[in-house]
Amino acid sequence: MKAGYIMAAFWLAVASAPLSAAQLYQWKDAQGRTVYSDQAPPPSVRNAQQKAFKGSVIEGGESYSSKTARENHPVTLYASACGPFCDQARKLLSDRGVPFSNKDPQASPEAQAELKKLTGQSRVPVLIVGSDKIDGFESDQWHAALDRAGYPKSVLPSGKPAPEANPAPASPTAKPPAPASPR
Repeated sequence: MKAGYIMAAFWLAVASAPLSAAQLYQWKDAQGRTVYSDQAPPPSVRNAQQKAFKGSVIEGGESYSSKTARENHPVTLYASACGPFCDQARKLLSDRGVPFSNKDPQASPEAQAELKKLTGQSRVPVLIVGSDKIDGFESDQWHAALDRAGYPKSVLPSGKPAPEANPAPASPTAKPPAPASPR
């Protein structure tokens, strides 16, 4: 009797092993609909993504709250190599695991024009969270804006920092920045 239970448990474990290593594919079909399947997409499909999952958890690399906040309240950081204020700004966003677009007004005339239009000046750092705008680095104000938008207060449990959506380009010929001060 005991041997029967042991044998049944063994066969159940063997039979479920392939399920723990299943793959999920995601792509857009010809009508623009998102398709999820455990079958590989047709060869004509471009930009298909393959996601691994174990059990009932799909590994996406981003928490649901972070994804929802990112979709509803995208974050843009206007910063350059302005010194400690811009460095602290980037660190705060990275420490919280907030995905953000980084725009450097010193390296990009477009970013400089956007910043001038938003704030009327070209001082950095400036944080945009959805429709909220914060001039200068003030950590309490930044945390409050991120909290209102629904961003998590810490990095993902995996310990991976959030990806920077558009990292600042390194410019070896850039002039030294003017000193910035917090507001």
